[in-house]
Amino acid sequence: MDRIEAMKVFVAALDEGSLAGAGRRLSRSPAAVSRAIALLEQHIGAELLHRTTRTLKLSEAGERYASACRRILADLEEAELSAAGERVAPRGTLTLSAPPISGEEILRPILDAYLEAYPEVSVNLVLLDRYASLVEEGIDVALRVAELPDSSLVAVRVGGDVKRVIVASPRYLAGHPPILEPADLGRHRIITTTHFGHDAWVFPPAAGSTVSRSVHFKPRLVVNSVRAALASAVDGHGVTRLYTYHVAERVQDGSLKVLLRNAEPSALPVHLLTPQGRISVPKVRAFMDFAVPRLRAEFSRLSVQAQAFQG
Repeated sequence: MDRIEAMKVFVAALDEGSLAGAGRRLSRSPAAVSRAIALLEQHIGAELLHRTTRTLKLSEAGERYASACRRILADLEEAELSAAGERVAPRGTLTLSAPPISGEEILRPILDAYLEAYPEVSVNLVLLDRYASLVEEGIDVALRVAELPDSSLVAVRVGGDVKRVIVASPRYLAGHPPILEPADLGRHRIITTTHFGHDAWVFPPAAGSTVSRSVHFKPRLVVNSVRAALASAVDGHGVTRLYTYHVAERVQDGSLKVLLRNAEPSALPVHLLTPQGRISVPKVRAFMDFAVPRLRAEFSRLSVQAQAFQG
């Protein structure tokens, strides 16, 4: 087995979480998978994986080598597909990342339709409450709600009216001091997510000022799930900050109230991102062409919905 094939086995083992899983995915025997990993470790002169009967854990050298392997294999795929040109139909596995709720409720139906249209493509959708490193983590396309720094990534805007809003349930508000300005949040039970800030929220400057307002707090509940924060707020356990499309349904049915409307930060854009070299890969190009107009239509609908409950 050559080194490139061994790299493919190594990456498959990481993606599947086991050597047996890599063997099933690549139609190789367990012994062949073990030999491939051993070949790489012998070549590098360092252990890549700490193995147990149930799990795989990357060593420090393995973490660095895994990132390099993903880049090399992606570059190789791009070179082969570029040489083949337009004769190549979209095929292979497309890896995407997205925030959990937007991935489940907005992107997933579009992916279902994409898979129907392109039967030779399969999709690995990774739902993350953090920003993934596309190149380092082997991600083809990411859906991201944020202002983007300058980078080498290709960014296609698919939405532009997603706001961060402060919400609480009527039951919670009835038993606690009024929230009339951001500083009032310091006296309240705060529910926050890892994505929206552990111990501080930033607001635009007050009238007549140019300095942004930061409200620091010790949260009563920190979760890495938007759904958990939303459920706790609906149940009356505190105040939280989420995106408009997270809370729209609950605001419309009266379960939550939007607070501090005069202190909302500017709306954030939504983009699809892909590494520069990946845009020419047929499965990626086909997905971008397929998904962009559909995402724009969906985020436009959500924008109208948000304006309705904030009006």
